[in-house]
Amino acid sequence: MPLTRLDHVNLRTTQLEEMIRWYESILGLTLGPRPNFSFDGAWLYLGDIAIVHIIVIDDDKAVGSEESLKLEHFALRATGLREFEDKLNENNERYRRNDIADFGIAQFNIWDPDGNHIHVDFVLNEED
Repeated sequence: MPLTRLDHVNLRTTQLEEMIRWYESILGLTLGPRPNFSFDGAWLYLGDIAIVHIIVIDDDKAVGSEESLKLEHFALRATGLREFEDKLNENNERYRRNDIADFGIAQFNIWDPDGNHIHVDFVLNEED
């Protein structure tokens, strides 16, 4: 059973609308269809793939196996480094840029409204 790709990331929140707006405006994802689950949430799409699933929780207390979540970050690959950095600055988004020359990567570390750590990776010489 070889893996073929990462399908999606699932995030829990108490502020659904703010999270949707952030993922649409900062990362350019699109709100799209979602199964009729018994709990509220949203699926955000990159093209025709729902890569970020968000579910609503009543409060910030986790239950069961989710009690001690440990995900440090998830990463996305992108193009348009200058435009993305301009967008972050125009929206007063907090970010940390980390250029990794020996791998040819520029990483932008960003945080969504719930504080989830995401980094968006670009080809470093894309600026040239």
